[in-house]
Amino acid sequence: MDDVLGAVRTAMGRLGMTQAQVAREAGMSAATLTQILSGTYPADPSRQLEKLAAWVRAVAEREGVVGKMPVAPAFVATPTAERIMAALGYAQMAGDMAVIYGGAGLGKTTAAREYARRYPSVWLATMHPACSGVAMALEEVAMALGVRDLPTGAAKTLRLIIQRVAGSGGLIIVDEAQHLSAQALDALRTVHDATGVGMALMGNEMVFARLTGGNRAPYLDRLYSRIGKRVRLVEPMERDVRALADAFGITGGALDMLERVARKAGALRNVVKVARLAAMMAGEAQVEGRHVAAAWQDLQGA
Repeated sequence: MDDVLGAVRTAMGRLGMTQAQVAREAGMSAATLTQILSGTYPADPSRQLEKLAAWVRAVAEREGVVGKMPVAPAFVATPTAERIMAALGYAQMAGDMAVIYGGAGLGKTTAAREYARRYPSVWLATMHPACSGVAMALEEVAMALGVRDLPTGAAKTLRLIIQRVAGSGGLIIVDEAQHLSAQALDALRTVHDATGVGMALMGNEMVFARLTGGNRAPYLDRLYSRIGKRVRLVEPMERDVRALADAFGITGGALDMLERVARKAGALRNVVKVARLAAMMAGEAQVEGRHVAAAWQDLQGA
């Protein structure tokens, strides 16, 4: 018992974790962990000690893997990322609307996060299927603005957003905008019209299709007519792959293999995953094509 608890305390100190975090990962309540560590647990602690011992083993394995696998760079300035950031910069400086759309894995979200990190008064709101309605979509935008006490009702939330962004010279980035209904999109158009704040809608092909399709809601004409810049991302460029490969020190035949990976579903997102695993497999040696091939097969379960 003392060995397990000592290992738990050591791991907590090394990782800087709280008891609540450890309890959550170990599958027990924070109160139970407190009692175990203080020696006041009122029942047989055997089952709880098994959970803690399993947590200690999992931490050790996780640290071993992370220590061998290179950390993916937070941002790589690929040509595609530069196109995205240029469109975001235009929307903010011009107080205009931009639509950035295309397939998954091309770095839209990563570029948007980097833009928000670099520049002031930029708010990134990520939508999801539950945000299709006006009220939920506006709540996501309000929370991205830092609002914690949300008002009741879409109208009040809309007014609050307008008050927050008016005169800011800022940019609202709406990611995964394909989840939004026509009414929610029109509500965002209202924010732009009322404040002149820059706005960027990002997502898959459905974002633009919804604005241009023959059966779209008539009032989306108002939104479509306000779009100043359109960026369509079809597939990754070779220079995108080369920029990511450079970040991992990958060249030669391994680079050729990564370019093949980039042409598959998942695009650049898969390139990063495969590059990390291939680098781990290569260890101290130079990453070769066989490492990239093995990493791809491993990730695909082949």
